[in-house]
Amino acid sequence: MEMNKLIARINELARKQKDEGLTTLEQEEQANLRQEYLAIFRGNFKNQLKNTKIQTPDGKLHPLTYRPSDKQVKH
Repeated sequence: MEMNKLIARINELARKQKDEGLTTLEQEEQANLRQEYLAIFRGNFKNQLKNTKIQTPDGKLHPLTYRPSDKQVKH
């Protein structure tokens, strides 16, 4: 799903949840949409980091390397 449509639907469900509550199906849809959003966001962020380079004072460019942490942060 396109990111703008995904965000719009997530926000629509959030407003409905505040106003009148969600059905079980809508709660499941909301959870799935949030997971899809996070997967897209993380993928985009990793791609951005792949193209990021650090320039040292001597002018050399060094690419960032992805090093997954042993300590996973759980929310």
